[in-house]
Amino acid sequence: MNNAGNLVVLGSINADHILNLESFPRPGETVTGSQYQVAFGGKGANQAVAAGRSGANIAFIACTGDDDTGERIRKQLVSDNIDVEPVTAVAGESTGVALIFVNGEGENVIGIHAGANAALSTKLVAAQEQRIARADALLMQLESPLDSVLAAAKIAHQNQTRVVLNPAPARELSDELLALVDIITPNETEAEKLTGVKVETDEDAAKAAQVLHGKGIETVIITLGSRGVWASQNGKGERVAGFKVQAVDTIAAGDTFNGALMTALLEDKPLAQALRFAHAAAAIAVTRKGAQPSVPWRKEIDDFLRQQG
Repeated sequence: MNNAGNLVVLGSINADHILNLESFPRPGETVTGSQYQVAFGGKGANQAVAAGRSGANIAFIACTGDDDTGERIRKQLVSDNIDVEPVTAVAGESTGVALIFVNGEGENVIGIHAGANAALSTKLVAAQEQRIARADALLMQLESPLDSVLAAAKIAHQNQTRVVLNPAPARELSDELLALVDIITPNETEAEKLTGVKVETDEDAAKAAQVLHGKGIETVIITLGSRGVWASQNGKGERVAGFKVQAVDTIAAGDTFNGALMTALLEDKPLAQALRFAHAAAAIAVTRKGAQPSVPWRKEIDDFLRQQG
C-alpha cells in the first residue's frame, strides 16, 4: 500500500434505521417488514469509512449530537482508521437520523433528519482551515449546509487542495461552487439536476459531462448503477464497466465507490486503475446489508480484484 496523500472528508453522520420490505408502501398503505437494524451511516461518514478501510490517510470534519449515539459513532470511526479530532459533539443536539426502506430488489428510499449535521457551520469549517489547506484532497457531499460546503471548497481551492464533490442528494448548485470543483461524481439523477440533460444512454452521459466541463470541472465521473460509470477528463470520455455481482442492498454503494476512488487516486493510481479499485469496493458493498457494515476493508478489495484477474 502506498499512501501518497492526505484526505479530508467533510460531511454528515447519521444513525440509519433500516427495514427490509418486499415492496415499498403506496400512500396510505401499511406493509410488514423484516430484518430491522440500526447501523451507522450518513454520506460523509460512509465515504470516510470507505476511505479509511481501504487505506487512506484521512481526517473527518463533521458533527454529532452530544448523545450516546454520537459517542458510539466517534469510537467506531476511530476503529475505521479515521482521525476524528475535527468531529464536533454539538451540545443539546441529537445525532442525525436516516429512516431507510429496502425493497426485494435491493433498492432503497430514505428520509433524513439532519440533527447535528445542520450545525456544521462556516465557523467550524474556518476552524479547520489549516487541516484543509495541508490536505491533498477534500471530499464533500450535500448533506451538510451548502454555505459550509462552499466555504471549505474556497479554502481548498486557494491552497491547491483538490476539491472532490459527490453532489448527493440531488440539488441545483451555483456556478460559483462548481467552478471550484476538480472532480465531480454525480449519479444520473444528480447529473440531470446539475446540467438539464436526462442521462439514459452513454451519449446523454457524454453531453452532461461536457456541460460540467464547461463549468470548469476537469474530471467528471457519472455513476450509472449496474452499467458502471461514464468517466470524462478534459472533455474526453468513455464508459467504464463495473463488476457483475448479485446485489442484496445498494445502501452506501455510491459512498463506498467515492471513498475507495479517493484512496486510489491519492496513491497516484491512474484514473482507469482507480475506477477499477472503486468498482471492486462498491461491488463487495452491494452484496452486504446496511451502510457502513457493508463497506469492505483493503484486503477484501485486493482479494476481489485478484479473483477477477
